[in-house]
Amino acid sequence: MDALLQFVFSGLTVGAVYALVALGFTIIYNASDVVNFAQGEFVMLGGMITWFGHDAGLPLMLAAALAIAVTTAVGVALNKFAIEPARGAPVVSLIIITIGASILIRGATQLIFDKQIHRYPAFTGENPIEVMGATILPQSLWVIGGAVAVFVALWLFFSRTLMGKAVLATANNRLAAQLVGINTNWVMTLSFGLSAAIGALAGVLVTPITLISYDVGVALALKGFAGAMLGGMGNPKGALVGGLALGLLEALTAGYLSSQYKDAVAFIVILAVLFVMPQGLFGKTSADRV
Repeated sequence: MDALLQFVFSGLTVGAVYALVALGFTIIYNASDVVNFAQGEFVMLGGMITWFGHDAGLPLMLAAALAIAVTTAVGVALNKFAIEPARGAPVVSLIIITIGASILIRGATQLIFDKQIHRYPAFTGENPIEVMGATILPQSLWVIGGAVAVFVALWLFFSRTLMGKAVLATANNRLAAQLVGINTNWVMTLSFGLSAAIGALAGVLVTPITLISYDVGVALALKGFAGAMLGGMGNPKGALVGGLALGLLEALTAGYLSSQYKDAVAFIVILAVLFVMPQGLFGKTSADRV
């Protein structure tokens, strides 16, 4: 029982990161039908810039705020200089653009920073908390709480604010949204900036636990994409549940089978979703937009 609870704590921590990445995928997909494979690089930037700022002498929270702001600017720039000029291109072309952006961001980070693995201190200490014979790090609570807080904030944003409803209107029918006066270009800019900020927050929260380097974004993008597909691409609730479920599956696989098979779980999830339930757990019955 102690071992199972330990695996659950570990899975929820990692799964919360996947959930944040999946939420980033969901925001951009809803606004544009584009799957942004640079989402993992936003997580990497959040951790790397926070480490750089803290190492340069900034207080940790100020360095984290700087990281989120800079990463948000990178997300906005990605939309303005890469996605927006290619707006009329097929969706596959836009996805390829995001893959190219991922490679560019990764290379630039390697040149600006370095190839080393980094970490910074946890927000509220390193002493583990014991629960029923298992332990959980205080930083893990920050990660899990951060994922839940982002989900609640997004729910309130989409359901209670005029701008959130404009994003939903653009997702349903871009032309109709333009006809009623919604600035769809601004909606796209907002979506990319918000997605980048959420990714950066994930990187800020998880780096004290898992460490950070310039090349971690690819794996995070894959796991976040798998979580988004498992929950139902385009559904924020599905992104949260799918990310957490994927983290739990990985932890239980590593604990009861072998850590060698842990990374294969994401691929298995993608294949299972494609063949068994292509709409995901909370997806719509049809992906067509009318």
